[in-house]
Amino acid sequence: MSKLSVLDMAGKKVSDIELKDSIFSIEPNMSAMHLVVVSYLANQRQGTQSTKTRSEVSGGGKKPWRQKGTGRARQGSTRSPQWYHGGIALGPKPRTYGIDVNKKVRRLAMKSALSSKVAADEMIVLDSVKLDAIKTKEIAKMFEAIKAQKKVLVVLPENNEVIYKSARNIEGAKVSTVNTLNVYDILNCDTIVVLKDAVTKIEEVYA
Repeated sequence: MSKLSVLDMAGKKVSDIELKDSIFSIEPNMSAMHLVVVSYLANQRQGTQSTKTRSEVSGGGKKPWRQKGTGRARQGSTRSPQWYHGGIALGPKPRTYGIDVNKKVRRLAMKSALSSKVAADEMIVLDSVKLDAIKTKEIAKMFEAIKAQKKVLVVLPENNEVIYKSARNIEGAKVSTVNTLNVYDILNCDTIVVLKDAVTKIEEVYA
């Protein structure tokens, strides 16, 4: 088992923690991570864009002029696509961009992402985060003490409004819980800060 130091909010080592090799020390599978990230980004698209076809725009019920004898091209409606205020031909309609990914591939991608962070020495384990009130300054001070770089992802065992609201104003910082953790956020951050209890929970979920 790989071993990491457990730090307190002041950046001092308080203990060690052993990480399960089956989750934090596997050979990262690049294909699985790529597929899951593509799926995640595709699922963020709303796909609500919509244009009206000739059957949906108002008006155009009457034939604008008789079929023959006028010298003009035959027309059946003033709402055909070639007319001003006519319908749109082949325009976008609501659709889903979602990509389904096999459950085993998602689990493999998550383990690969976590393992890559441990291998790159970009994962920090915290004993706990104790705040009496919402204090952005305290979280910023903690990041500086533990040497968390630029984009920071904080992983909590469960939802904590005080920590979430304290960190949300810090540029590049994001707070997630174990049940909302995703591969994209892990790979997109420079440092992942995981609470000790969250490590235990991750190991329970992905063991």
